[in-house]
Amino acid sequence: MPFSTFGELLRVTTFGESHGAGVGVVIDGLPSGLPVDEAVIQKELDRRRPGTSKFVSPRKESDTAEILSGTANGKTLGTPLTILVRNTNQRSKDYGDLLEKFRPSHADYTYFKKYDTAPQPGGGRSSGRETIGRVAAGAVARVILGDEFNVQAAVSAVGRVVAGKLDFNFAAGENNPLRFSDPELREKAEDEVWAAMQNLDSVGGVVDLRASGFAAGLGEPAFDKLDARLGAALFSLGGVKGVEIGSGFAAARQRGSEYNDTITPDGTIWPSNNSGGVLGGISTGQELRLRFAVKPTPSISQKQMTIGLDNKETSVEVHGRHDPCLCPRIAVVAEAMVALVLADFYLLQKRFR
Repeated sequence: MPFSTFGELLRVTTFGESHGAGVGVVIDGLPSGLPVDEAVIQKELDRRRPGTSKFVSPRKESDTAEILSGTANGKTLGTPLTILVRNTNQRSKDYGDLLEKFRPSHADYTYFKKYDTAPQPGGGRSSGRETIGRVAAGAVARVILGDEFNVQAAVSAVGRVVAGKLDFNFAAGENNPLRFSDPELREKAEDEVWAAMQNLDSVGGVVDLRASGFAAGLGEPAFDKLDARLGAALFSLGGVKGVEIGSGFAAARQRGSEYNDTITPDGTIWPSNNSGGVLGGISTGQELRLRFAVKPTPSISQKQMTIGLDNKETSVEVHGRHDPCLCPRIAVVAEAMVALVLADFYLLQKRFR
């Protein structure tokens, strides 16, 4: 499988670099006749777009989606669907001597070791702009899964501020710049990020995600478990350092009598849902529950020690336009990745069962 491709039957290949001409995605394996509207794709891209508040990168991009192939009269042809978003606001000059130094906790160093390439402006392929293709593909995946499908992510912790409530109807989470789920602690969460920004620093956080309205029976019993694919999907996002499904690590402190979910005759009411909607690697039909941890943004303007291409110790200060907290925008990308995993399994189930 090409290393920039994700999925089994629904194959998604992202392309492009942060400071290149553009970024995008090629989606193969789509059924014909699927309605695809640029406006629907654009709505999702606008949710992850930079420059929308002081808590995200100020890079000014419209992130306008262009469908280049794979549709006619608003419906898929069954051939590869290509979506392009052109970069219009690159500022490579911001990187200066960073092109000869490895930024701490960035992929610059490992890319150099793997590909023998010097650090690229904006991180090149490792930039968060790569996720534009994922979000566009996720919008198409939602169409495959149908109107009953719903996936929502909200930020449940920002630094040391932990939400007391989770509002997955998005009365709170969708309508504030941090996508923070607890309206009573929203200002405190914003103060946490602002304080870090004033100190030329960044913060991490936790994102909770819920998905519903998809069938039971999705996933495979051994190596291609639904939870394994979901974990791989989320870990493929830059900055994600931990993933939980259902009660996650809390299960280690429970006894079986506390953890086990009750199965009712109609198969729909499992009040605890500690399994998070997955048993034996296969969906139960209950709500999918995920949580993942996001590291602090590594691009900070404080002086840090590192090495350069000459392998000599030096210092670095990262300037330019960066998110002080990755969580608000990575939440949108996570929704897309979950939709892609579920849509892929749905198409596989439909084709081979």
